[in-house]
Amino acid sequence: MEVNGERFKINSADPSTTLLEFLRFNTPFKSVKLGGCGACLVVLSKYNPELVQVEECSINSCLTLLCSINGCSITTSEGLGNTKKGFHPIQKRLAGFHASQCGFCTPGMCISLYSALANAHHSNSSGLTASEAEKSVAGNLCRCTGYRPIVDACKSFASDVDIEDLGFNSFWRKGESKEVMLKSLPPYNPKDHLVTTFPEFLKKKKKVDNGLDHSRYHWTTPLSVVELYKVMEFANSGDSLKLVVGNTGTGYYRDVDQFDRYVDISHIPEMSKIQKDEKGIEIGAAVTISKAIDALNEESKSCYVFKKMATRMEKIGNHSIRNSGSIGGNLVMAQSKKFPSDITTLLLAADASVYMLNGEKTEKLKLLEFLELPPILDSKRVLLKVEIPSSTSDILFESYRASPRSIGNALPYLSAAFFAHVSRQEPSRNGVKVDKCLLAFGSYGSDHSIRATEVEKFLTGKFLSYNVLCEAVCLLRGIIVPGEDTSHPEYRKSLAVGFLFDFFYPIIESSNIICSLDPAKSLPFLSSSQHVVESNEFQPVGEAVIKVGAALQASGEAVFVDDIPTLPDCLHGAFIYSTEPLAKIKSISFSEDVTPCGVFAVLTFKDLPQEGQNIGSKTIFGPGPLFADELTRCAGQRIALVVADTQKHADMAAKLAVIEYDTTNLELPILTVEDAVKRSSFFDVYPMFYPEPVGDVLKGMKEAEKKIILAKFSLGSQYHFYMEPQTALALPDEDNCVKVFSSSQAPEYVHSVIATCLGIQEHNVRVITRRVGGGFGGKAVKSMPVATACALAAHKLQRAVKMYLNRKTDMIMAGGRHPMKVTYNVGFRSDGKLTALELTMLIDAGIEPDVSPIMPRNIMGPLRKYDWGALSFDVKVCKTNLPSRTAMRAPGEVQGSYIAESIIENVASSLGMDVDAVRKINLHSYSSLRKFYKGIAGDLVEYSLPLLWDKLEISSEFNQRSEMVKKFNKERDFSSTDYPSGYAEANTGKVSILSDGSVVVEVGGIEIGQGLWTKVQQMSDTLGLIQGGFTAGSTTSENSCEAVKLCCIILVERLKPLMEKSGSLTWNMLIQQAYAQSVNLSASTLYKPEFTSMEYLNYGVGVEVDLLTGRTEILRSDIIYDCGKSLNPAVDLGQVEGAFVQGIGFFMMEEYTTNEKGLVMQQGTWDYKIPTVDTIPKQFHVEILNTGHHKNRVLSSKASGEPPLLLAASVHCATRSAIREARKQFLSWNCNDGNRDGFGMDFELPVPATMPVVKGLCGLYSVNKYLEAKIHGK
Repeated sequence: MEVNGERFKINSADPSTTLLEFLRFNTPFKSVKLGGCGACLVVLSKYNPELVQVEECSINSCLTLLCSINGCSITTSEGLGNTKKGFHPIQKRLAGFHASQCGFCTPGMCISLYSALANAHHSNSSGLTASEAEKSVAGNLCRCTGYRPIVDACKSFASDVDIEDLGFNSFWRKGESKEVMLKSLPPYNPKDHLVTTFPEFLKKKKKVDNGLDHSRYHWTTPLSVVELYKVMEFANSGDSLKLVVGNTGTGYYRDVDQFDRYVDISHIPEMSKIQKDEKGIEIGAAVTISKAIDALNEESKSCYVFKKMATRMEKIGNHSIRNSGSIGGNLVMAQSKKFPSDITTLLLAADASVYMLNGEKTEKLKLLEFLELPPILDSKRVLLKVEIPSSTSDILFESYRASPRSIGNALPYLSAAFFAHVSRQEPSRNGVKVDKCLLAFGSYGSDHSIRATEVEKFLTGKFLSYNVLCEAVCLLRGIIVPGEDTSHPEYRKSLAVGFLFDFFYPIIESSNIICSLDPAKSLPFLSSSQHVVESNEFQPVGEAVIKVGAALQASGEAVFVDDIPTLPDCLHGAFIYSTEPLAKIKSISFSEDVTPCGVFAVLTFKDLPQEGQNIGSKTIFGPGPLFADELTRCAGQRIALVVADTQKHADMAAKLAVIEYDTTNLELPILTVEDAVKRSSFFDVYPMFYPEPVGDVLKGMKEAEKKIILAKFSLGSQYHFYMEPQTALALPDEDNCVKVFSSSQAPEYVHSVIATCLGIQEHNVRVITRRVGGGFGGKAVKSMPVATACALAAHKLQRAVKMYLNRKTDMIMAGGRHPMKVTYNVGFRSDGKLTALELTMLIDAGIEPDVSPIMPRNIMGPLRKYDWGALSFDVKVCKTNLPSRTAMRAPGEVQGSYIAESIIENVASSLGMDVDAVRKINLHSYSSLRKFYKGIAGDLVEYSLPLLWDKLEISSEFNQRSEMVKKFNKERDFSSTDYPSGYAEANTGKVSILSDGSVVVEVGGIEIGQGLWTKVQQMSDTLGLIQGGFTAGSTTSENSCEAVKLCCIILVERLKPLMEKSGSLTWNMLIQQAYAQSVNLSASTLYKPEFTSMEYLNYGVGVEVDLLTGRTEILRSDIIYDCGKSLNPAVDLGQVEGAFVQGIGFFMMEEYTTNEKGLVMQQGTWDYKIPTVDTIPKQFHVEILNTGHHKNRVLSSKASGEPPLLLAASVHCATRSAIREARKQFLSWNCNDGNRDGFGMDFELPVPATMPVVKGLCGLYSVNKYLEAKIHGK
């Protein structure tokens, strides 16, 4: 094989080795990474000798088996461009559009876009379209940017893009002509920049030698069906055997054991070809989904059903999955493993058949017969091909799916596909007759996709009417029966009913039969506008310069902890964690009492040094243990560390661990906040973290004309989902020392915890953090035990030890955002003016304090953004037997802001008033602002919220859009935030001028993607390694800049005498003279922010959402954000957009739940859905308002990393308004007079407001109500 032009020959390999493992451990190329985000993508090039051409596509290297790419060429992001040969235009444009923050996912973005450009070029089209550019990164995940700049960078390559529609970038300035804009972009020419070349030595390589002894070799590549039969016959009866094409199934079924024998069937001609004739199309089982889509599209002119199928199949997985995964593999997983397959549903509706190899015979079966067979993976049957018949005229075909993402990776709640042959018998006026129909449903929790044959029989021969359709959907409700453990069963049923209605209803309403509907419309182009003001007062501070290292991140050359080359004898660790919430640990062993392959040691609390302590983390509120001792106190608690020769072996051994528990004589665990209240289980909250009440609540309640009493709602948790999981590398050193590389936001604390755990002096420990692949608070406290465990193992075993948590373990141990339960009483006047608010909050902190005692203070900050008249509260931080919660971007603040909005919503609803009118009447006056925010309200000129509100009302065309929205029964919403930014600690800074005039800067902050390095470099000259304390609270960048500024002032004062004495000097001459005269050119400072600069208010506003059949689609969001005087508007813009989109995830999508024992249920990207390109606002308008009135701040700047997240509550509030309109409509269809079915205008919308939740509140079976209304003439 070849990788980036380098030849590799592998003589022996474990057949389970993935391409990613080979690239990371056996080549110098580290851009491919494992994170579940698409960072593993590479370009695969194959030579087709029959067509005499090279075929290339993007694939997931984390899924692709190394042995399957024999004779292929691989290109990674380093191969596209790098620092030595120059960066590729893709990498330059991603950097210039400010589309890389932490940079962990950026190489994968480059490969996705490159693959789309190559496909467009090879398809002989006019070039990449804007729609294709958007979709090119639909399968990639990014937690930092909010996607908008990434999409703009991609669309800059599109042939049909209006360049003026592209967002803020470093290539041109607003107002320049289109010609100037085009010339400013890094040039792209397919002939020069589609760089993948196929080596001649691989073209000349002969076909795979099959003279193998199949009884000895673990990887076999048969070249015919006959050879395949022989391989399967010769396999030992007890051997496990796996047929391989793309191996994409392991992305879903990760816990499959290693197989005894792997058989690559992708080279068998009979299984790899596509045949077409007038009867239909035959697709080999080894044909990839992408090639099947191409073939169906080619035949779409003769049969529009094929076009419909192709369009729907483009929703399966993502580009790289479709490029690798095979049609046959998908069907077999559905048949044998109950995989929720969209393809089986489509093929059932198309009346497809399959051909199977059964011994030496070939048999043909209808697809439904195939699905109902016993699992063929347990037999020696092999799926050979699929046959799809062509369809005649006068037919209808449509497919449906409801999933959390429209075009990204997401399994559906239900999929459906319908085929119907219909006719109108003139001059009959009975309507349209159903001559034949095939109705297929799948992915709803059944064993496999089904045909609703009873409904088919009922409809066949009938003329469609409201009565007939109503009976059909009622019949269908009894047929769609989700499995016992399936989530949201009634929601899935309602989807089936809704889809059937959507298919047949237009036929009833229309006088004509539409036989050839257009395929699903392309995703609307994402459009955006950004308005920023650059300041030249302190140049280069205030300029929108490109983030430091952005191009390096795009090429994949930026080094993260797991990229650091390790010694050959490096060991790897994996945690064994508890599955019980409260139990004695009797023993730890492995299944069948056999030590798994590669295991070197198992460390527990008993292996701690005698001088050390069982400590894994610490905050100002106390320490947390590294391991459970004799008692585990929560599910997910670390019990032991398995140390093995590879990360794969360590992870496998941890899964095989068997822990024997004993719960006798133990009290019941505390698993809810209610239990904590009953047993008075709370963490103490220091007075400094518990705000004072405001005003006289009793008086305010007496003044109230109306009240809402004892209203309740809950807020869920959220997982950080940083792209780089928790990672650390520890190296033992001489003289009882240890060096640790940690992906941490708090290396100073990591340093202290390691020293305490090992019982050594802190000077014997060195902790290094270069950069972090996303943090959001999760790499602060929760990074400490990972680094400490590695250090313990390295110290004890005297070997280098690395740990890279798999996503499942990371999710179990992360803790996430604090869930809470809220009860309130609120008083108000009939005009909406608030008079008093009483709150009771129960916060679930988990088993350890972590940073939870700061939550009351954080919550009350933004909650006070409205003038409540008077405010009192009782906040309890509950200690439970659950994993400890931790800081997550805007911890407490996002909940406090939402609590305020939810109460305002309910007040407006109870009064029947427009919610924005209630908001506006309760915005603070400057006097009430000072009353609620004593000491931090700032001067009157700093109170910019009323200005922002009025400005946004105009710029967003709010009133005009409100009228338009009302016409479509859609609603809109405003949300504002006052964000008291209050976290700060002393930041160190050191600036040294070297003899050649270059400058090294060291500051006490960590680069986690927020642009800290960039802002600090703007403050100085050249940036060196960064290391330091606790990076959190959105203020570290500004404080680091101030520390550097103070250092620079000191150095300037030292150089002034030389400058005055020598007159005009070049910089280098000045520095040489300073060195000659022994001037100290190294200055250090410790900057401690004053109280007036560490607490202040941030202001921002955002708008609107549309609601469609349970799925929320954000049509437009407008944000104006007061950033003070931005140190770098490009960096701050990215922070605003990224925070807002992360907030959308919290409020609308991300479910982070636990089972009855408190163990996290979600395991990765399959069941935890963060926002993607297709879930962000379709129109995203952001303005950074540079007010510059904040003289007490660092150069008048304000934080931007966390406050904008609070604005995402506007999406949730607008969804609530849309649901209210839907409920009104539902009630208007109710034919049972007086029976409201429990429906009213007062309801609580949970967080997150997922599709099942939204649909349930709108009315699960609104279709039935609508049809009944039609039947009764309503």
